[in-house]
Amino acid sequence: MELALIALRQTAVMFLLMGIGWALCRGGKISRDGSRELANLLLYVILPSAILNAFCTEYTAEKSRRLLCAFGLSLAALLLAVLVSRLIFRRHPIDHFGAAFSNAGFMGLPLIQALLGSEAVIYSAPFIALLNFLQWTYGVSVLTGQKGGLTLRKTVTNPILLSLAAGLACFYLRITLSGVLSTTVSSVAAMNSPAAMIILGVYLAQTDLRSLFTAPRLYANAAVRLLLIPGLTLALFGLLPASLREARLALLIAASAPVGANVAVYAQLNHLDYTYASKSVCLSTLLSIGTLPLVIALAGLLWQ
Repeated sequence: MELALIALRQTAVMFLLMGIGWALCRGGKISRDGSRELANLLLYVILPSAILNAFCTEYTAEKSRRLLCAFGLSLAALLLAVLVSRLIFRRHPIDHFGAAFSNAGFMGLPLIQALLGSEAVIYSAPFIALLNFLQWTYGVSVLTGQKGGLTLRKTVTNPILLSLAAGLACFYLRITLSGVLSTTVSSVAAMNSPAAMIILGVYLAQTDLRSLFTAPRLYANAAVRLLLIPGLTLALFGLLPASLREARLALLIAASAPVGANVAVYAQLNHLDYTYASKSVCLSTLLSIGTLPLVIALAGLLWQ
């Protein structure tokens, strides 16, 4: 019940933030061009800051061990999600992107912290960093249909990878950001979820919300994101030793979160149907109120 209430609270916050964006767009305060500029701010400044901020923590051997473990498990979980999504939605780029990449930050983090404590949040940092990197590279190539989206030049110069490299350098080289710089980075990072949700609300203001519950493909996308991929991830992580219980449970929660809001942002930036993408985020978020506690309960029963 507690987990269901946390999921419900996060969903309520998400929809209130989306309501702000919806009202601003309906009131003529944000235009279509304005929403694109906000999306660029999110992708080029806010997201990199969030990734960098996740690694700005004091180095210890135990944290290093946890990070390495989390990187390996995160990569396995994300590759599984990408493969499953590709097999099912190969001809539908937005569904492919949406099912592959979860909203691990906004929906996953509160559940991880409530269930496992604040120390377990370190497991989610590599997952979120790798997720954003794959969105920027593989995800964009899926949406555009251009294999050139994964060129070496684009890969090593994108802000997501650069922020990940900077974060790892700060952690392992024990580089401490100055007070002013640290506060700036953390302040910008805190804008991540609110900015994404407000932008999503702007997108929703440009569509007919009644169609949210009448599109079969939206339900198919939600079923893959919320049930099939979490179920396969649960089975995969079940092969791991019991000593990794905390790590695998934290990452299972991250992998079981609903469709990430960035699918709508990337869809708009690549001139695709971002209103459909926005609907997929909303529907899967509503349904996750029931599916997330179910997945966690199953993990508790099967991983004893």
